[in-house]
Amino acid sequence: MAEKMQKGEFLLAEDESGQPLACVYVELRGERGYFGMLAVDPSQQGKGLGRLMVDAAEDHCRERGCKFMDITVLSLRTELPPFYRKLGYVAAGTEPFQPVHSLRAGVECHCIVMSKTL
Repeated sequence: MAEKMQKGEFLLAEDESGQPLACVYVELRGERGYFGMLAVDPSQQGKGLGRLMVDAAEDHCRERGCKFMDITVLSLRTELPPFYRKLGYVAAGTEPFQPVHSLRAGVECHCIVMSKTL
């Protein structure tokens, strides 16, 4: 986390009492913005907070001159590409997945790079 905080920022959504509800990591990469590690409190899921956080990440990068937004999703998370496609993202390629810990035997995974014009 400390390394991520030196490269980018975390945007946080809180309720009126200051309780965290959702967060997303954003990083500026020249004319490209990147977001990842989108997390929504399980009790708040299904209420549009995920989309709100993606919108906030896009606005953050757009306001700083980015023309494109990227995200990388794991191929094992089959529910994610359709979610991001609904938000205007398209698959732009793949990258190898480099796990910190070994995956279970027989499990294969790669990263799907998705992009959107801002």
